[in-house]
Amino acid sequence: MNHITPAGRAFSVLNYVVLTILAATMILPLLHVVAQSLSADAAINSGQVTLWPVQFTLENYQLILKDASVWRSFSVSLFITVVGTVINLIATAALAYPLSRPEYAGRTYVLLMVLVTLIFQAPLIPNYLLVKNLHLLDTVWALIIPSAISAYNLFVMRSFFVNLPNELIDCGRMDGCGEMRIVWSIVLPLSKPAMATMGLFYAVSHWNTYSNALYYINNRALYPLQVRLREIVITDFFGSSDQLSQFTNTSPEGIKMAIITVATIPIMMIYPFLQRYFVKGMLIGSIKS
Repeated sequence: MNHITPAGRAFSVLNYVVLTILAATMILPLLHVVAQSLSADAAINSGQVTLWPVQFTLENYQLILKDASVWRSFSVSLFITVVGTVINLIATAALAYPLSRPEYAGRTYVLLMVLVTLIFQAPLIPNYLLVKNLHLLDTVWALIIPSAISAYNLFVMRSFFVNLPNELIDCGRMDGCGEMRIVWSIVLPLSKPAMATMGLFYAVSHWNTYSNALYYINNRALYPLQVRLREIVITDFFGSSDQLSQFTNTSPEGIKMAIITVATIPIMMIYPFLQRYFVKGMLIGSIKS
């Protein structure tokens, strides 16, 4: 029967305290943002709002939902996130699998080339010229194709593939399966934790796309949600005066907090569906089978 020593009990208590403080530093600012987005103009300006709405109102959200440019930016971000993540997973798995198999010649040299891109990244101007020569400027593909494979995620997924039982793959070959059938029927079903983890990483990266959109997109109709958020937060550029005049309890600060909430919640909603795979996927490569 295990006996917890006083030192072990004190260490556990300390862990709970530290983790609770860390969790509070992440949750409390978000609660403050949500509270301001649901508060009236007078309450925000007077500094009454902390973690709970004061003079509750939904007008900030009503104004946002009536703005066509916000919906357009939301749809652009949604497209980039969904399509980009699918392309990322296909491309990463397609390269990681052969790099994990010892029978494929030349994999060491490919790994070294990928490692170089992980350590030394291309500067902005060569990247811009590459996107321009590929005729991707002012298209959403400029935010998807150049980042189709992340070197870090590739190494993580390769580490997972390396730990898959070789016997299963050999059995598949003995049964006459080709490499595509082996990948589809054996490798990918066993790789759900890795795919879910990489998918979440890629999705968050695409949803938060900001700098690349500023570099490669000039057409405001193709701005993702984060760039539209920047316009509102920094320049107070929001809709027309006719739209603002329809609401009496809105404020620039409340509108900013509301759109920050709108931009944050969708990506947070993905995690519960991937949670059972995510925890296991975070341990990829830490334990050798």
